[in-house]
Amino acid sequence: MGRVAVVTGGTRGIGAAISIALKEAGYKVAANYGGNDEAANQFKAETGISVFKFDVSDFQSCASGIEAIETELGPVEVLVNNAGITRDGTIHRMSPEDWQKVIDTNLGSCFNMCRNVIEGMRERSFGRIVNIGSINGQAGQYGQVNYAAAKSGIHGFTKALAQEGAAKGITVNAIAPGYIDTDMVRAVPANVLEKIVAKVPVGRLGRADEIARGVLFLVADEGGFITGSTLSINGGQHMY
Repeated sequence: MGRVAVVTGGTRGIGAAISIALKEAGYKVAANYGGNDEAANQFKAETGISVFKFDVSDFQSCASGIEAIETELGPVEVLVNNAGITRDGTIHRMSPEDWQKVIDTNLGSCFNMCRNVIEGMRERSFGRIVNIGSINGQAGQYGQVNYAAAKSGIHGFTKALAQEGAAKGITVNAIAPGYIDTDMVRAVPANVLEKIVAKVPVGRLGRADEIARGVLFLVADEGGFITGSTLSINGGQHMY
């Protein structure tokens, strides 16, 4: 039987690509989503992947979500914290609500999800956790103090939790994607997107399946000696 893998924000964009890649590799996948029922149901119908709706920014919601997943699929052995949102704006125009929502959803969710699976992983002496950071958490980005702070926090969170889990067979790693061809990036004005692509040495946006390939590498049973690492997949745009 395949290991149970949970992907937050797992029905669209990078998360959808990760969910599909994990299923094709033999994992039993639970794709979390937050609000778009129509998109989630379409994803389930097209892929056969189970979907679970809960708010990753809320601890108790995550506890209930994990309980539902484990009841249906079994103990969670692989966790991919991918859920993320943007509320862009320069700090002198950013509302406290836009700051907090991004911190809670992008960074707080990593604690909420990990806290609800870590004890089971410790008991079984096996776990694979991958947190999706960002090039903008490494290099910063104008108009994204909330997003950059949250993603940068993910990289520190990863290194600390990796130290806690190592002796129990739990690896914790991060992936820092560059600009990937998803709905979020396609929403950027064309003239701005053109300038972004011009800064990528390989000369194009990344693909979601290229991020998924990195996840598969890190969550493999054979990956037990890789922990506390950040894998940058950004076309050479930022070498960190």
